[in-house]
Amino acid sequence: MPAERQIYRVIFLNNGKTYELYAGQIYQSELYGFIEVEEFRFGERSGVVVDPAEEKLKSEFTDVIRSYIPLQAIIRIDEVKKEGPAKIADAKGPNVATLAFPPAPPRDR
Repeated sequence: MPAERQIYRVIFLNNGKTYELYAGQIYQSELYGFIEVEEFRFGERSGVVVDPAEEKLKSEFTDVIRSYIPLQAIIRIDEVKKEGPAKIADAKGPNVATLAFPPAPPRDR
């Protein structure tokens, strides 16, 4: 029996939008501060109803072999049992993004 392929749901910010994509491989990049995402998966829908957001994502990532996403843009990565529809939504929250800083060194008292 063949081993099941892993499927990952990646949620990240891009130009004020929240992207939700499904991929077959995710790993830390050799480029410092990036995650590599490969094998994008888009559900093959047999119905007549077409989701315009998913079609937009499909066309945007059609010829992409590998995508490098900055760590600070990643919201969440989940390993899931099966893929769902890819989505784009408006990002909700404050207009100012917080940056991750290393902890401050302890002060001498």
